[in-house]
Amino acid sequence: MTRADSGGPDAGSAPEAGNAPDAGSAPEAGNAPDAGSAPEAGNAPDALQERYAPESICFGCGQANPEGLRLRSFPAGDSSEEVVAEWTPGPNHRSFPGILNGGIIGTLLDCQCNWCAAHYFMRARGLDHPPVTVTAEYTVRLRKPTPSEAPVQLRARIAEAGERKVVVEAELFAGGERTATCSGTFVAIGERHPAHGTR
Repeated sequence: MTRADSGGPDAGSAPEAGNAPDAGSAPEAGNAPDAGSAPEAGNAPDALQERYAPESICFGCGQANPEGLRLRSFPAGDSSEEVVAEWTPGPNHRSFPGILNGGIIGTLLDCQCNWCAAHYFMRARGLDHPPVTVTAEYTVRLRKPTPSEAPVQLRARIAEAGERKVVVEAELFAGGERTATCSGTFVAIGERHPAHGTR
């Protein structure tokens, strides 16, 4: 799944401006990211996906995929190593009444981690556009059922950094509780990779 390629009240509509999380200081470990006060309509900052990959069709984060989740990720303040997001499930994202599907959770975490990696590489290399990154491996731990009736918050941060690949750790929160975690390896790809040129 390409990233630097991961919504809203339903999978077919873009999230409202009020879904943009506060890009202020990074939350402390173990606490849910604070979405802060919603920006006024028309003043919401562009998500990384909208700024750098507006034509991406990725199911998790592609803003050009009307059937996708359309995750919108934001740098946490001035940090090059942490990215936050808030996403609202729709009724078709449940596995059981009131419970968010585990596959949807995995997709959100995968995309959030990829954008964290892409943003990190862009800042570390002094680029004006992030490289395309792909998932080499990732593991998701579903710690407890995630309610599907309210927005969830995601946070991803660089745990280990290399020249071409990074290890990213991420968390998903619902109602202030951490319900899922993820750790994975994400790679900045070269021109010969099939995903190159998708942004």
